[in-house]
Amino acid sequence: MPIPQSPQFNFNDLFTFEMANNHQGSVAHGLKIIEAMATIATKTGVRAAVKLQFRDLDTFIHPAHRDSNTNKHIPRFLSTRLTEAQFGELVTAIKQSGLTSMATPFDEPSVAMVERLGVEIVKVGSCSAVDWPLLEVVAAVGKPVIFSTGGLTIKDIDRVVSFFQHRGTHFALQHCVAMYPSPNEVLNLNQITLLRHRYPGVTIGFSTQEDPNNLTAVKLAYAKGARIFEKHVGLPTSEIKLNAYSAAPEQVEAWIGAWQEAVAACGAEGERVISEQELRDINSLKRGVYVFRAINQGQSLARGDVFFAIPLLPGQLTSGQWKEGLVADRDYAVNEAVDEAILPHGLSKKDIIYSTIHVVKGMLNNQRIPLSHDFMVELSHHYGLERFHEIGCIIIECINREYAKKIIVQLPGQYNPVHYHKSKDESFQILSGLLSIEIDGKQRTLYPGDTLWVPRGVWHGFGTDTGVIFEEISTTSLNDDSFYIDPIIAALPREERKTHLHNWGRHQFN
Repeated sequence: MPIPQSPQFNFNDLFTFEMANNHQGSVAHGLKIIEAMATIATKTGVRAAVKLQFRDLDTFIHPAHRDSNTNKHIPRFLSTRLTEAQFGELVTAIKQSGLTSMATPFDEPSVAMVERLGVEIVKVGSCSAVDWPLLEVVAAVGKPVIFSTGGLTIKDIDRVVSFFQHRGTHFALQHCVAMYPSPNEVLNLNQITLLRHRYPGVTIGFSTQEDPNNLTAVKLAYAKGARIFEKHVGLPTSEIKLNAYSAAPEQVEAWIGAWQEAVAACGAEGERVISEQELRDINSLKRGVYVFRAINQGQSLARGDVFFAIPLLPGQLTSGQWKEGLVADRDYAVNEAVDEAILPHGLSKKDIIYSTIHVVKGMLNNQRIPLSHDFMVELSHHYGLERFHEIGCIIIECINREYAKKIIVQLPGQYNPVHYHKSKDESFQILSGLLSIEIDGKQRTLYPGDTLWVPRGVWHGFGTDTGVIFEEISTTSLNDDSFYIDPIIAALPREERKTHLHNWGRHQFN
């Protein structure tokens, strides 16, 4: 029976409307804000939450300072006080409006109120992100958590991430600059990229404090990889004026519109799909191959026999496809376009090898796996190079002494046949992608970070649908120490199953 996965909240593309104290201590005004935000969420089609702030003011503010104006927040908090029952009305309205309820508790009693009111997400403000007594209580609640990073060093963020990971908390984090409002020169949006790379698998967001009319920051934040967006919101009236960083409904709608423009401009993740229109436009400027003189069928073409010019005609050989020594597939008259059919069928050995090298280099670079200048590359093609992209793997030998280290790369859809080693004892560690492995007849799937010991004498074969990079750490690797279960492979001399390259094989096939 499979083990069910723990349910996790989907943080991606969540918009948080932070009400803070903009309800002005009035439930009626708070309900109007919720209604306005729900209307915007429905109109724009975004997933949204309304966030409240909870404080147990009787304990949060020291008794001796309740009448003080030294701290600007104290009078504001006291003047906008709501009871738990009143906050309950707002939470109910948020849920009934189809929005997600979220609250920032600033003290331990407020965490208990989050539980009592059934608030769905806990937000930890920047000022509380290293408040360990509070975080212990937050983590114990078992709700999804978002924490902001305003004023935190990377060392601080490392500690908070580790804290929640060790407690099994499902969390996301938000880049934040705790200046109200935040001018462009302090936004430091490159921090979003740093956080994405430093904490893989953690959703990164952007908590904005910039001028509500600034629509550039949200676009850049999305492009950098932010997937949660938070903004202070309010509803101005003839008596209520919003502060410099809170957005009115029309500004919120424009902000989401700017995000939608960024989403459209950035496109999907991964390699882009090139449209037919783009290909037509590009081809309209490509040069085709034409003959200078009459050419007979079977004649070998030299550079002096052809010229390159526009337009490129349908089915015509392009200048980029031209190679010396192509053999004419038919007779050609002066100035006639050379057909693409003149190209030989199938790929040459050089084409297969170098196209593979380019893909492997890209995979290693994408995963930030550097190599030294001293390594050997082996293409294993157990049924020949023509089937390499189906059966085989790429082995990069980094060290081979009393111990050995190899980096093994498989392209999507490749399979390495079942075999064993008499002398070599090896262990695999997955660096990226998924590896399906058959070991002594049993199937397993290995994920990034997984390790597997393969003792000498154990049958094993492996493949991947996604593409995979893994390390092989072993005893000394010897030639002729791979024994294949398929007699066809076993009967082939090793040199027919392998192509060896020095470094990346530069100049070996030129």
